[in-house]
Amino acid sequence: MKELIWVVGGTGFIFGMTCLGSAMVFLFRKSTSRLMQTLFLGFAAGIMIAASVFGLLLPAIEVTAESGMPSWIPAAGGFILGVLFLLCLDKIIPHLHPGTNEMEGLSSSMKRTTLLISAVTLHNIPEGMAVGLSFALAAQHLGDTSMFMAAVGLAVGIGIQNFPEGAAISLPLRQEGIGTLKSFLLGCLSGVVEPIFGILMVLIASFIEPVMPWLLSFAAGAMLYVVVEELIPEAHLGEHTNKGTLAVMAGFVLMMILDIALG
Repeated sequence: MKELIWVVGGTGFIFGMTCLGSAMVFLFRKSTSRLMQTLFLGFAAGIMIAASVFGLLLPAIEVTAESGMPSWIPAAGGFILGVLFLLCLDKIIPHLHPGTNEMEGLSSSMKRTTLLISAVTLHNIPEGMAVGLSFALAAQHLGDTSMFMAAVGLAVGIGIQNFPEGAAISLPLRQEGIGTLKSFLLGCLSGVVEPIFGILMVLIASFIEPVMPWLLSFAAGAMLYVVVEELIPEAHLGEHTNKGTLAVMAGFVLMMILDIALG
């Protein structure tokens, strides 16, 4: 099953990059500057924005156009459903963001560490879905190598953004008073859902082929919800707002170049 091998490789890569980023906690044993966190978060946000547009929405529109259906219907419909899905999870699953004391989601007696990991794990779900769906789409168009290269580009882009994202998880956990090794392991653990959901998408791809454009747009909407709800606001806290903005732009340009060069 070629597409399964592809997605295991792709999601394994993005999971590995999360762990590699989490390993930054061994280099910065104490506190890290707000500027570094701002740059990490902004860069990750820029890559996710470009990945959502070039790696998910545009392929969804192209596939729909081939079927003769108005291409905006699944693009807009799936996008809205993805946003609503993440919104519901945000309201239901108990979680806590680093640097805050206000719990979100349903009331829970879970430990603070568990709540911090829940926040990031929740937002890694659409990334795994995105990579899985991209490779599933490439498998459905085996004669079109550009589809496969686009999926590879998406995996590379998300993997690159997972490096600073992993650091943005483990470093705040360390500052919360959690041990260095445990902060690293928890940072890695937050990315486990990516290969799980990526493989799941491939396994059910043959049953969902008619709604593939909807699912691609769904993943895009979910990813952009994370960017607008969490990453960009956190990248613009404090006095380094212009640097956070430039980091977002840099991430966007890098992902756009990757998509064009590999697509």
